[in-house]
Amino acid sequence: MQLLTEQKASEMLNCTTAALRRWRRERRGPRFIKMGRLIRYNHADLESYVEQSTQSVIQQGRRLTPLLAHNQ
Repeated sequence: MQLLTEQKASEMLNCTTAALRRWRRERRGPRFIKMGRLIRYNHADLESYVEQSTQSVIQQGRRLTPLLAHNQ
C-alpha cells in the first residue's frame, strides 16, 4: 500500500489541498485515511476515484475514450 500526503494527492489529482479538505468536509471525493492528525491517501484509492469519476461522452455515434486510458 502506497500512502500519499495531501500535497502528493493534490498533485496527482491536479487540484489544491484546500479542495481535498473541502471534499473531506463535504464527505465526497477520494477515500482517505486518518491516523491521529495525519491525513493520507492510498494511491490505489486515488486511481479508483479518478476511474469512477471519468465520464464518457457519446458524440455522433462514437464513444470517446476517457483521458485516463491514454495515460496507461
